[in-house]
Amino acid sequence: MQFSCKKMQTFAITAYIVICLSPIFVKFVQGNVDTGVMSKNKNRGKGSMWWGLAKAGEPNNISPTHPGVISLDKSVYGTLRRKQRRLSRENTGLLEAVARGVSLAISECQHQFRNQRWNCSIKNFSRGRNLFGKVVEKGCPETAFIYAITSAAVTHSIARACTEGTIESCYCQKHYSSPQQITDGKTKEVSTARRFEWGGCSDNVGFGIKVGREFVDTGERGKSLREKMNLHNNEAGRWHVQSLMRRECKCHGMSGSCTMRTCWMKLTNFRTVSDVLKERYDKPAHIAAHSLASSKPNKPHANRFPKGSTANSIPTKRENKRKHKYGFQLKPYNSEFKPPGDKDLVYYELSPAFCEKNPEFGIQGTYGRKCNGSSEGVDNCSILCCGRGFISQEVIVNERCNCRFHWCCDVQCDMCKVKKRIDTCV
Repeated sequence: MQFSCKKMQTFAITAYIVICLSPIFVKFVQGNVDTGVMSKNKNRGKGSMWWGLAKAGEPNNISPTHPGVISLDKSVYGTLRRKQRRLSRENTGLLEAVARGVSLAISECQHQFRNQRWNCSIKNFSRGRNLFGKVVEKGCPETAFIYAITSAAVTHSIARACTEGTIESCYCQKHYSSPQQITDGKTKEVSTARRFEWGGCSDNVGFGIKVGREFVDTGERGKSLREKMNLHNNEAGRWHVQSLMRRECKCHGMSGSCTMRTCWMKLTNFRTVSDVLKERYDKPAHIAAHSLASSKPNKPHANRFPKGSTANSIPTKRENKRKHKYGFQLKPYNSEFKPPGDKDLVYYELSPAFCEKNPEFGIQGTYGRKCNGSSEGVDNCSILCCGRGFISQEVIVNERCNCRFHWCCDVQCDMCKVKKRIDTCV
């Protein structure tokens, strides 16, 4: 009986301790679980931290110490993932090319949206925050354009750097196959009115797409709808860079007869690429928010590039992984519409209102923005000012005028005072 009482007393004390400490234990476990989920999903699909490389052009961020070695500021280098750091070590000069690409993407984005409510504003970069603000946390058309333009610019910049020789692991592309057709199981060259041969030094867009995809798509595993949206828009940007390449030729022959031409492929000016992406932004494809759960794996449509392209060179050891990552087909929001194509920009959330200031998403609103009261386009004051009205004022500015050309070779101009009207949103 004495033993039984002691046992019951010990059991009661133990139960009391467990009951008292259980809330703390539950909170501790829950906190660890939540922390694990947050650390796993942190910033996934909510912007790419490597965009901070755009600040690499500023003093004390990225500077050459001696040929082949660079010094990158820790706040910028810390935003890169392990795979991105490995790519930069294996391809000397890659970080400089990516930094130029992101800077190019920002300038083109701001040019395309200079007269619209959202003007592609950027914020001061700090570790843990993306360059374009919290607007990229929404799966809206603006986010789709940001991902497409940055991916396209990085691809363009890497391909151009190969031709210039600033990336040591690649070079310009010197071999292209002549157009061919298959007849009765035999392959023969297609006859053309004027024969030409591939030669010269073509921009290596194949390397730009392959390495650009490895660098840009790092962290996007394609498991959530947002990640699939990002991957699709990244591929769309690269697709347009490839499809807009143009052929340039040089004639050979007696007296300029051009009996033979040597041709090579060259990247188009990036302004042309951004113009096309802006057209795609104006007509984006709205995808269903439930398309992830009901979608079935399809052929990796995002890996299809224009015929004759050598851009889709995927390492064999990663082939199955890539097919799984890119092997999806997004469903349209309206089932009567066809699924989005390779060229389309896709989104699944509506854009936030850019008229009023919204600190949560870093939106400054259109207060104080310059508009054009006489325009009929998107920079019209009634559109840009969201119906709030505007104020007009006349200012006097000095401009060059009466310019004259003097042989040789000088242009002389006078300075004239000109009245200009400036309209500002209220």
